[in-house]
Amino acid sequence: MGSEEIGVSISNHVATVELRRPPNNFLDVELIGNLATVLEALDKDATCRSIVLAAAGKHFCAGANLKKRVDDEAAGKKAVTQPRHLYHEAQRLVQTKKPIVAAVHGSAIGAGLGLALVADFRVTCKEARLAANFCALGYHPGFGMTVTLPRVVGHQTAKWLFLTGRRIPGDEAVAMGLADRLVAQDQVRQVAQEMAGEIAKSGPLAVQAARETLNGDLFAAFRAATEREAFMQNLLRETNDFKEGVKAGFDRRDPEFTGT
Repeated sequence: MGSEEIGVSISNHVATVELRRPPNNFLDVELIGNLATVLEALDKDATCRSIVLAAAGKHFCAGANLKKRVDDEAAGKKAVTQPRHLYHEAQRLVQTKKPIVAAVHGSAIGAGLGLALVADFRVTCKEARLAANFCALGYHPGFGMTVTLPRVVGHQTAKWLFLTGRRIPGDEAVAMGLADRLVAQDQVRQVAQEMAGEIAKSGPLAVQAARETLNGDLFAAFRAATEREAFMQNLLRETNDFKEGVKAGFDRRDPEFTGT
C-alpha cells in the first residue's frame, strides 16, 4: 500500500500515513494521486478505522513548488502535460470515508494548508506556521480552500487569511479554530494518534455514517470550488504580479505588485 514517498503503518485500528518528501514535502499531482490511492485502499481495509496524516522532515507541507515552475518557464522549459489535474486528485481525497487527523508539526503553506484542511481534525504546535498565502503571491486560492477554510474558521476569518496571506502560529491557529489541539512539537504525531485511537473505539460503520452526514454537500462544493479556482489560477499564472510574488517570496522581501 505504501511507497517510497508515502509510508503506511497500522496499529490498533489506526493507520499512520506519512508524506516522505523532506524537508518541505512539496506536493504535486503525483503525490496527491498516490495519497488518494492509499486512502482509498484504507477505505477497503477493515483493520483501519481512522487515519493520521503526518509528514517526515521540517514541514508538514510547504505546498506546491511554485518557484520551480516560474524558473522553468523563465528558462524556456515547457511544462510537462499531465494526464491528471492536481485538483481532480484532491477531489478523490475528499471522497474517502474514514476520519483523518492531521499531525501538523511544521509549516502548512498554501496547498499544504489545503491538504491539512482535508483532514477532519488538526493537531499542531506553537512552532508551526499555517498560511493561505495565495493572494500574497499574486495568485488565486486553490486546493478547494475557498470551501474548506470558511467551513473551519468562518467566512470573515477565512477572507482575512486569504486576502492578507498572513502566517498563523500554531497557538493562534488553535484559538481561531484552524487547528484543534496545541501540544509540544515532539508530541504532535503521538497526540494525533491518540485522537485517532479515540475515534477508532467507536463503531466504525456509525463513525463513517455520521461523518458523511456531518460533511453534507462538502464534496459537491469542493468540486465546484476547485473548478473555479483552477480557472482563475490559470489566468493569474500569466500575470507579472504572479511572477513577482513568487520571486519576492523566495527572496524573503515584500513584493512590488503593479496590477499587471
